[in-house]
Amino acid sequence: MIVNLEKFIAEERPKWERLDAMLRTMAADPWGPLPLDQARELERLYQRAAADLARLATYAAEPETRRYLENLVARGHAEIHGARAEGGRVRPVAWFTRTLPQTFRRQFRAFAFALALTLGGAIFGGAALAFDPEAKQVLMPFDHLRGSPKERVAQEREERGERLSGGKAQFSGMLMTHNTRVTLTAVALGMSWGLGTLVLLFYNGAMIGAVAADYVLAGETPFLLGWLLPHGAIEIPAILVGGQAGFVLAGAILGRGRRERLAARLRGVMPDVVTLSLGAALMLVWAGVVEAFFSQYHEPVLPYAVKIAFGCLELAALGWFLARAGRAGGTEGKGAAP
Repeated sequence: MIVNLEKFIAEERPKWERLDAMLRTMAADPWGPLPLDQARELERLYQRAAADLARLATYAAEPETRRYLENLVARGHAEIHGARAEGGRVRPVAWFTRTLPQTFRRQFRAFAFALALTLGGAIFGGAALAFDPEAKQVLMPFDHLRGSPKERVAQEREERGERLSGGKAQFSGMLMTHNTRVTLTAVALGMSWGLGTLVLLFYNGAMIGAVAADYVLAGETPFLLGWLLPHGAIEIPAILVGGQAGFVLAGAILGRGRRERLAARLRGVMPDVVTLSLGAALMLVWAGVVEAFFSQYHEPVLPYAVKIAFGCLELAALGWFLARAGRAGGTEGKGAAP
């Protein structure tokens, strides 16, 4: 029996509000990992709220408080007894707009390392080709990149974007498959303590740097930017996100400064690794479509300025999305896979 109803409600309400806040956070990110201390707190607060509801049920007064508690206890029961796992799979929009950018920001150090490696490789590749033009045969794996930039530009202008006429969908699918394979390889090579991911990103950067230097030295910078920016503004960051996932995986395997066993460390990072991998794959789908249906059209069919502006717009939108999306009240949620 409650002797002083108002005092009882005043004392218990902070606990109800804490439970409410935890349930809202979990609902916003259904697949976010729940630390053991928070799981214990959730169970304790849920049991206390259920007991408080039973005590209030005998009173005709405070109907709004009872309804609030009934809703709170029902939500807590659903979370604790498995409805969370069943309902989380059907929220791809929440995963894409919140979990993916939150995971990217939480693991930003791994992305910065991947970016630094790629930039280092680009500087190396550009310098190597500038000092030794014969290095093109080693640094560029594709035959169409080994020819003269001026000859290629002249050929592209003559074909007026019709080289892939009737085969753009097939070409787009090929690009998506190839780039996704490279990106997922960067992720998987995290199992080699990150060494394989490191080498792959550096080499990929060296290839980009060599291509850029080749066209710049030939005086074809506008063509280079108009060709690469529309799809590269998304494709290159996607590969970097794949490298980011690989380094997150490598960090769990190395386990520096962490006392958990390897299995526990891997379980802890797998949601983030899967989220980053799927995010990179989605980015590569868009990049493949743009490369096949937009990037292959050059002047005079499509002005370089239009293509460059489009690429810059893509890059700005991607930067905003990864930096700002999913922020709610200044708090960051836990990352997870959809």
